[in-house]
Formats: sequence, structure tokens, C-alpha cells
Amino acid sequence: MPQAIAETVFDAFYLCFALTAGLTMFIKGSAPLVKKAGLMAALLGAGDAFHLIPRSYALWTDGLEANAAALGIGKLITSITMTVFYLILYYIWRDRYQIKDRKILTGTMWGLSVLRIIFCLLPQNQWLSYRQPLQYGILRNIPFAIMGIIVIVIFAQENKKTNDPVFRFMPLAVFLSFGFYLPVVLFSGIAPAVGMLMIPKTLAYVWIVLMGWRLYKQSQNR
Repeated sequence: MPQAIAETVFDAFYLCFALTAGLTMFIKGSAPLVKKAGLMAALLGAGDAFHLIPRSYALWTDGLEANAAALGIGKLITSITMTVFYLILYYIWRDRYQIKDRKILTGTMWGLSVLRIIFCLLPQNQWLSYRQPLQYGILRNIPFAIMGIIVIVIFAQENKKTNDPVFRFMPLAVFLSFGFYLPVVLFSGIAPAVGMLMIPKTLAYVWIVLMGWRLYKQSQNR
């Protein structure tokens, strides 16, 4: 019961924040860059809701294993929306720093996104099962991790040139999100306590959304 209370309260605040901030930026933001940040944040909250709401329901009722199918489908949806999240973040980088061309880089990001989604849709993932195959968890996260590395590097490069006050810590936030997420992928099956790393991972995403919110507030004050 303490776990159910703690997770439900945390998840409720997180989802409300991501959806509210995202929709506010998307609807009220005038600049295309702000609207992209809003779409990214709203997609984050909407996608995670498909996993977190069934998880809260399971914790308050008959347990996670009894709700494996709903949790698995939610995890699949979240996996796809997170892929799109990083693709949008790539375009935020392009807009923020007025990047032109880079067709190979753009093609790489799109290719990795499509590959990740294809891997997520493979039936061998066994999304409806409570314990899913580790090898496919690793497989579908390889292109995802490469996307994350690319985003870290390109934001770090531009921040070094511009000392951007808004996205200065974007490389760190993305690094932390993956740093907390990957051990869950690798070890949560044998050590369930590792799953607690999803909390700081979520806070890293909150940090990313807050950077977009700062951009929105700056545009409103002009």
C-alpha cells in the first residue's frame, strides 16, 4: 500500500505537469520553437499515461502480474511516443540554433526512429506477458540509445559555441534520463528494486520540459 500511494501521487503530479505545460506551450505559444516544445511535452505526458495509469490501477487492485497485458500495451505505446519525443527534440535543436542542411544527420535520426518503432512492434517482444524477453528489450533500445547519444552530442556542441542559457543543461538532462533508464532495461527482471530508477529518470524528463517552459515564458515576456 505505501508503494501504491507514493507512486500514484508522484505519477499524478508528473502527468498533470507534463500535459498542462505541454498543452499550454502548444496552444498559447506563438513561436514555432515553443509549439514544438509544447508538442514534445504533451506527447511525453500522453504517452506515459498509457503505462502509468494502468500501473497505478494494478498497484491498487490485484497486482502487476494480473494486469500484465494492460501494462505491456502501455509500455509499447510509451516506447513509441518516447521515440517521437527525441525526434521532436532533434528538430528543436535545429530551430534553436538555426541549423541548415545536415541531411545525413536528419536521415540518421529518422532511420533510427523507424528502426526503433519496428523493433518495438515485433511480436517477439511479448508485450502481453509479465516477463518479457531481455534480448528484445536490449534490441529495441539500441537505436533509442544511439538517438540519445546524438542528441547529447549535438546540443553539447552548440552550447559550447553559444553558451545557450535555456538549453545549457540539455545534454546533462538527456544523459541522466538514459543513465537511469538503461539499468532498468538490463536488470529490473532479476532485481526489481532497480525499477526505482524510473523516478529519477522521470525527473530528468521534467527538467527537459522545464527548459521548454523557460523558453515559453521568455517568449511571453517580449
